[in-house]
Amino acid sequence: MEALLYQIFSGLANGIIYGSVALALVMIYQATHHINFAQGEMATFSTFIAWWLIQSGWPYWGAFFFTVAVSFAGGLLVQRIILKPIEKAPVMTNVIVFIGLLLIFNAFSGWFFDHTIKSFDSPFPKDSALTTKYFSAHQFGSAGVLLLVLIGLFAFFKFTPIGLAMRAAAQNPDSARLVGIRVSWMLGLGWGLAAAIGAIAGMMVAPIVFLDPNMMAGILLYGFAAALLGGIDNPLGAVIGGFIVGVLENLLGAYVIGTELKLTVALVLIVATLTLKPAGLFGKKVVVRV
Repeated sequence: MEALLYQIFSGLANGIIYGSVALALVMIYQATHHINFAQGEMATFSTFIAWWLIQSGWPYWGAFFFTVAVSFAGGLLVQRIILKPIEKAPVMTNVIVFIGLLLIFNAFSGWFFDHTIKSFDSPFPKDSALTTKYFSAHQFGSAGVLLLVLIGLFAFFKFTPIGLAMRAAAQNPDSARLVGIRVSWMLGLGWGLAAAIGAIAGMMVAPIVFLDPNMMAGILLYGFAAALLGGIDNPLGAVIGGFIVGVLENLLGAYVIGTELKLTVALVLIVATLTLKPAGLFGKKVVVRV
């Protein structure tokens, strides 16, 4: 029983990271109705920036918030410079561009920071009061950071004029333009927010898996599974999906398929969700009148 509880709580801890990545994917999908395959590589590059700042003598939280700001600006620039010209292009054009961005950011990470594995210190000391029987201080602190991000996003989209404008632009761009909303800029802000959330996820996962240019490759797959399972149009559902994926991955890996095949859990969940419940557990079914 003790081992089972450990696997469950360890899965919940992993789910925090998967939920963060899923949340960033949902932000992009709500803005563009496309999946950003470069999300993990963008998060990795942002994490390298934070690592470089910390190595240069910056305090952790100073580097953290500066990196989030730089990532937001970078996501906004990517949308305005690279993606704006292809807003109305076919789906495959967007997919090819996203794959190109994945390769570019991966190459930049290796070029600027090299391919050696680096350690990334946690801001939450191991011997702090956050440490519990089933959660490390870093896992508990990461959960708190994700909770703050969720609360901040909820308040932003619910109570601020810009947040409401972004929701309107994502749900009905044509009607939003008619009431004076600059839809293209709202898409850019969506990309900026997604890049900032991805940076937070990268900085939270780096102390666990170590930092290298391919750090987020497998985690992006788990995040994609979490976003689909929870609902690709539902931010809270994506986070809940992250917890479900984390627990399933740990339990199946420990008791059914072995740790070597744990990545197949994400693949099976993706296929099963798209086949049986495409809208996800908490997503909305879209009905189009023809």
